[in-house]
Amino acid sequence: MSALVFDCDGVLADTERDGHRPAFNQIFREFGLPVEWDVEEYGRRLKIGGGKERMASLFTPEFVAANGLPADPEGQAELLATWHKRKTAIYTEMVVAGKLPPRPGIRRVITAAQDAGWKLGVASTSAEASVHAILEYAVGKERADRFDVFLAGDCVPKKKPAPDIYLLALEKLGVDPAEVLVVEDSRNGLEAAHAAGLRCLVTVNGYTEKEDFSEAILVVSSLGDPDGEQTTVIANRSAARPGAFVTLADLEACLAS
Repeated sequence: MSALVFDCDGVLADTERDGHRPAFNQIFREFGLPVEWDVEEYGRRLKIGGGKERMASLFTPEFVAANGLPADPEGQAELLATWHKRKTAIYTEMVVAGKLPPRPGIRRVITAAQDAGWKLGVASTSAEASVHAILEYAVGKERADRFDVFLAGDCVPKKKPAPDIYLLALEKLGVDPAEVLVVEDSRNGLEAAHAAGLRCLVTVNGYTEKEDFSEAILVVSSLGDPDGEQTTVIANRSAARPGAFVTLADLEACLAS
């Protein structure tokens, strides 16, 4: 049985610039921190996997002392948990309000794959509430409930680019690695999938379009839609030949390559 495993942020929806970034900035304002990540700075922070880890990167000795933050690891961990819980709530409210629509082709491809009997999953470093909110908004609750969701922060010790989350997905899905296609949007995600021995299709976004995706089986601007944004093929090592949009047959060709 074939399986399709998606990353969440940047893949299911273009969430980073207009979702997570403003949510982080709101947290900083609410807690009185002199921090605001603009688009460029947040792009640099994205090299750090995981929201808590991005916030923890603020904890230089100078920043901690200047802002009266805990200096001990336990106190910092507790503060990060508080920040992250509030940030997740802010972000989830944005999703529910329809401020972060699914990327082109996501609803169409998920529908086609589920109807064809594929197993579907999400492997992400995001909070569980965030992932489920994006899924439900993208494809509705009935289809979202048919996904297996694997969260690196909760299920495995190492986040992407380590392969741990995809190795767990393989184990839980119970499928042959040759039958699994991963959809990612970043170098970190591609490295994680590749290290797990999985083929990876990459849909780039504004933050990742210049990254190295040489191991990917197919790299496209988006999955595209017949009546919306069209697909641009950036690199292709597969037998797939996408036209204006990526089809289920193209995904099958990626697995056959």
